Amino acid sequence: MSVENKLEELKIKLPEPKDPVGSYVASKIVGNLLFISGQISIDEKGNFIKGKIGKDLDLNQGYEAAKRCGLAIISQVKKACGGDLSKVKTCIKLTGYVNSIDSFADQPKVINGASEIISKVFNNKGLHTRAAVSSNSLPLNVAVEVDAIFEIS
Repeated sequence: MSVENKLEELKIKLPEPKDPVGSYVASKIVGNLLFISGQISIDEKGNFIKGKIGKDLDLNQGYEAAKRCGLAIISQVKKACGGDLSKVKTCIKLTGYVNSIDSFADQPKVINGASEIISKVFNNKGLHTRAAVSSNSLPLNVAVEVDAIFEIS
């Protein structure tokens, strides 16, 4: 099944790829590697999902915020590949940053939101290595940020 058909089957509408909020590019291709800059948590209406996990948001809300980051990553991959998601050979790595209180220790469970949506959409090609870390602050006070590395053809 194609990735586009999988998105349809899962009833997923990808968000529009966002422009960077700083002096960098959203994606960069080096050889057959595609680097996706950090995608921040934005809801379906285009509003930032803000706050600290463990204080302003709970684990489930953090998971959903990370899932939105995962969808934004897929959107950026599609744009970088000229609209052709079949160019993806594999997702190599995700790095997830969680804006959380000092005592919060479930960053991996939050970042599962991004990991699981990428694995669902790309099937085995979506299986990846990962880091999930805590941060005492993220840009624009968003709850989650995730970047990615893919291999493409």
